[in-house]
Amino acid sequence: MVVFILERVPASLRGELSRWLACPKTGVFVGHVSARVRDLLWDRLQRSMKKGAALLIFTSDSEQGYTIRTFGETKKLIQDYDGLVLPKTRVPA
Repeated sequence: MVVFILERVPASLRGELSRWLACPKTGVFVGHVSARVRDLLWDRLQRSMKKGAALLIFTSDSEQGYTIRTFGETKKLIQDYDGLVLPKTRVPA
């Protein structure tokens, strides 16, 4: 299972992801693709984003059963506490 959550990205980038994954809500993409396709999509997102942000969640053999990757300044800050990954709300500056 793969979940991409996009914030402030161009419509063309969302359109490209919709070729591979279902879009149940604007900016949220869900599906089941191979690790290679997942990593290629992630690389494409990173190259195409200018001011946006992205969060990738996918199943893995970790303690929690999933891994989280972020790119850009997402609304939630993802922090690792000794292998336990938890979201934290950003404090406005």
